[in-house]
Amino acid sequence: MSRIFKGQDKINLVVSVSIDITGATTSLIKYIKPSGDTGSFTATVTDIPTGELTYDVQPDDLDQYGNWIFWAHITYSDDQVSVGEPTRIHVYKEGEL
Repeated sequence: MSRIFKGQDKINLVVSVSIDITGATTSLIKYIKPSGDTGSFTATVTDIPTGELTYDVQPDDLDQYGNWIFWAHITYSDDQVSVGEPTRIHVYKEGEL
């Protein structure tokens, strides 16, 4: 896997809840930034049987370098929720070894 850098935007985030998400009404990729700030990106469901979500990273989304944590968060029409396993991704400062 190649490195991801602060400010990079020609990448996709892909996460999964590893279950069928038929009936999902909201699909998010939630995150915790290195600073501890939290938020979410609205994701596209790319595989319903595995609960796979994809988000096309936009300019300024990855605005901090350090360890980010990402996970899938699905809400259904009956307000039930499915949550995926968190994944830690290190975002590097340009020029950092």
